[in-house]
Amino acid sequence: MSNLAKCRRLLTSATRPVARKHNTPCFKYGSSRIRSDESNFNSTASFRVTDPPNPNWQPRQGLPEDVEPGKSWRAAEENGWRTWNLSDTSPRDVYPLLTSCIVPRPIALVSSISSDGVPNLAPFSYFSMVAHNPPLLSISFSLSPRKPKDTKENILATKEFTVSIMSEPFIEAANITSVDAPADVDEWDVSGLTRSTSMDVRPPWVKESAIGLECELFYSYDICPPNSGEITHTLVLGLIKRAHVRESVLTAHGTVDPAKLRAVSRLGGTMYARIGDGFELSRPTWKAIRDQVTSE
Repeated sequence: MSNLAKCRRLLTSATRPVARKHNTPCFKYGSSRIRSDESNFNSTASFRVTDPPNPNWQPRQGLPEDVEPGKSWRAAEENGWRTWNLSDTSPRDVYPLLTSCIVPRPIALVSSISSDGVPNLAPFSYFSMVAHNPPLLSISFSLSPRKPKDTKENILATKEFTVSIMSEPFIEAANITSVDAPADVDEWDVSGLTRSTSMDVRPPWVKESAIGLECELFYSYDICPPNSGEITHTLVLGLIKRAHVRESVLTAHGTVDPAKLRAVSRLGGTMYARIGDGFELSRPTWKAIRDQVTSE
């Protein structure tokens, strides 16, 4: 049996129902459990624009603790804080702590091709925009002693890759590309996602995505813990050569409408999040607030 056939068999068996007591079916998918009595996903776009939490907030006011949510937030201080000295904490414990603290994190669905022509597709949430001039994004790869990251190796070898933004409608297909399959298994085939031909780089981007970014390697840096020569992460900066954006998610001003993009993000553990309510807060000018801030 080929590695791809084995992978398909594994993924198929992983989604079969497992018998439980009281006739409550439970579906296993990796380490997640989806119980039939949980709420169904609401496929209706959830994003809406609201007022900010405290529309009457004034300079120097701090936390508005006389109204919600500030009142409950202040009351929760009575429970105190727990503190970790991360230099004395195992990386195994640091990981779940920080990935649940630093949220929400955008997700890059990265397409790359090895120097031998083998395609690879995988998601990464150690991902962010770095600059607009030049247009740069960052991806950090954690290094496993058991298995090197194919994506990182491909980028360093070929100097090019694409990033597609993950949205709700194809999240399951995108998530399955994180499977720890053998190197010769094509995640494109496992996911069923569609290749869209790039114009400036060899790796394709994901056609189902509303946004595809063609990138070339701008800079890479190996990261070691203090006082150690062991490389634990590699940071990659990608120069965005070309951006593809679906017409259907663009506003009249040429920017992306978050309600139509329906991007997803990572939280801690195996939890993903969708974009909920949004609100606008204009950046204040010193001229407008100077008298309020400097008055006694």
